[in-house]
Parts: sequence; structure tokens; C-alpha cells
Amino acid sequence: MLQVHEISENKEQYIKALAKRGIDATQMLEDVIKVDEERRSTQARLDETLAQSNTYSKEIGKLYQSGKAAEANELKEKTTVLKETSKELQEKLNTTEATLQQLLYTIPNIPNELVPAGTDENDNEETFREGDIPTLDKEALPHWELAKKYDLIDFELGVKITGAGFPVYKGKGARLQRALISYFLDKNTAAGYTEYQVPHLVNEMSGFGTGQLPDKEGQMYHVGVDDLYLIPTAEVPVTNMFRGDLLMHNELPITCTGYTPCFRREAGSYGAHVRGLNRLHQFDKVEIVRIEHPDNSYKALDGMVEHVQNILRELKLPYRILRLCGGDLGFTSALTYDFEVFSTAQDRWLEISSVSNFETFQANRLKLRFKDTNGKNQLAHTLNGSALALPRVLAGILENCQTPQGIKIPDVLVPYCGFDMID
Repeated sequence: MLQVHEISENKEQYIKALAKRGIDATQMLEDVIKVDEERRSTQARLDETLAQSNTYSKEIGKLYQSGKAAEANELKEKTTVLKETSKELQEKLNTTEATLQQLLYTIPNIPNELVPAGTDENDNEETFREGDIPTLDKEALPHWELAKKYDLIDFELGVKITGAGFPVYKGKGARLQRALISYFLDKNTAAGYTEYQVPHLVNEMSGFGTGQLPDKEGQMYHVGVDDLYLIPTAEVPVTNMFRGDLLMHNELPITCTGYTPCFRREAGSYGAHVRGLNRLHQFDKVEIVRIEHPDNSYKALDGMVEHVQNILRELKLPYRILRLCGGDLGFTSALTYDFEVFSTAQDRWLEISSVSNFETFQANRLKLRFKDTNGKNQLAHTLNGSALALPRVLAGILENCQTPQGIKIPDVLVPYCGFDMID
């Protein structure tokens, strides 16, 4: 969430920056400034009214002590009026503050200057590519056919139990899933990230804290009776562990990793591009989260990108990195790099990770601050990334590593899953 004083000070700059997202933010920002002026004016009138009422209350006591009951009663009548006025002003202030908050919730983050202008994924910038795309046998199959051939994943059984987008992993498919989770967690903890196991449901405050609410409300599963939300990513509970905290500067950075299932409604997703593991309602993901000093957050972002690269190199999967344009940038992000693995059997790139810096956007919602070396409270920067999302990594392994003899497991995973070939 943007800070009101920064909107007032940088309105024209913010309008220009948000235009990268394809948004004319002029009216939104002007509405924020106008409502904030009304809020400050109401607060000033309320403070003045309460001060006057307090002054009268002190004078009333003195007048009674001096035997001036008539004058005291006259001031009591004025105090009654002031109390009614202060009540009305407090109600107006509450309404104005709520209106201001709702306006701020609708404004996305300001894109970093490195973010290219653009309207959709076609305008993203490729910044890096590595790995040879294998030449497959003409009989090569997409992963959903391989999963059926080798009895690894049962999509129809998932439909029977729950519905489309909830696959059942079986045998070596389940073991490979578990191997990937353990491997990703081990890589992350070896890089200094502390592992956490977190709840898979969160309350409304957590959804607002990291920006899924109200922006992605329609994409989240809501448990109405208890007013809880199934998490779309471990980012939500992990980052919210620090909601409301005031940290010391020497506690930064804080680095976390965690495995969770993720739940997304993915409303409106249809077509061949969502077959098999390409788009699911429930999937597994290992996440990394950082709480950083603002001076260090972009260096940390580069480090996170390099970390994901190292994992993909060990898996020997061909990948590329994209810098997302304004039109494809997430609501809360200031700068995002997407990783994509090439699916040879599908002849297309599949997104497997997003690594993002949110700067102070989430921290302002979370009220996540740190005390700097001068003793001043500052908002921290938050970052997160997938390391990694499993479905499309698994799809990439099945498709790119298939041979006429079977599917060759990447060497780095063999100690985790206990086999080197699916045949």
C-alpha cells in the first residue's frame, strides 16, 4: 500500500510510473489527496473541540468551588454541545479514514524504473537464457500422456474426489514430488534460509497484509463459516509472521523458506494451455521470503534470482528469465523476474517461478518496521520468490528427460527419490 504523504509529494511522478501498468492513476491519486485533506481537517477540528471541552471542564470545577454555580451551569451546557459535536466529528473521522483506506487498497505498487512499459506478457523482456533444448524422439509425449503411460498422476481420479485441477500423484510420481520438495528445501536452507512450517489457512488481515485482498479475492478459496482463506502461496503466512513487528536494524535481513500446498480458483482459465499440470487449483510450492533493509533489497533480489538459477542448472532444465513489463506486473510488485522452463513436448515456455521486490508496499499494509541506526522507525522492504513451484518443474522433467527407454531422473534428485529412471 502506498503512503499518503508520498502520494502528495510525488503525484506527477507516480502518475507517470503507473502509466507503465496501463493505468491513468490521476483521479485515484487526486481522490486520495482530497480525502486525506478532509481527514486532517476533521482531525484538527476534533482535537480543537476536545481541547475546548477539557478547558471548560476544568473551569467548571473551579467555578463551583468559588460558589459561581450559574456560570458553571452555563459552561456545562456549552460542554454538552461540544461533546455532541466531538461525537459527530469522531464518526466523520472514522468514515473518512475508512474511505481513505479503501482508496489506498485499490492503487497498485509503483513500478521500479527498470520495469519496461507494456500491456501484456508479449512485452516482457528476456534478460537471460541458458540450457540446451533437447531434441526428442518423434514419438515424444506431453507430460499428461507420460503421466498416464507410466502411472504417475491420475487426473481423472482427482476429478472423482474433488474436481478438475486436483490431481492424484501415484507411486514414482508421488515420490518424485516428495523428492523435489526436499531438494528445494535443502537448497534453500543451505543458502541461509530458515525453514518454517506454517498454517495453510489465513485470516482476512493476513490476506490484506500481503495484498491478496481485496485485489485477488475472487481467486482465493474462502471458508465462509470461519472467515478464513486457503493460502494461494506460502508467501502469505510466512510474510505475515512479521505483521506489526518493530525490528532492530541489526536483525535484518530475515530469510525464510517453507513448503506448502497452494490453492487457487483460477477462475476463467480454459483451453489447451491449461491441460495436465499447466494450471491447477491445488499444487505444491517451496517459497523463499526476505525482510530487508531498503538499501539492500535490490542486491538481495539479484541474489534470489541467482539462487533460483543455480537450482535450475542442477536440474539441467533449459530456462529463461523475463523482466515483467508494467502490464504483466503483479499488483503488489515493484519489480518481478519470471523464470520459465521450456517444455519440449509442448513446444512452449512454462512459468515456474516469480521473484519479486515489493519495496515498502506490503510492509506499509503489515506495519512492518525496523529501527535504523539513528533510532528512527522505517518501513522494511519485503521480497519473495518461488524456489520452486512443483507442477511445471515436474512437467519439464517428464517431457525434457524422456527417452525411448523411459524418463531419466536428473542426477541431483536420485538420492532423494531412490531411482534414476521411470520405465
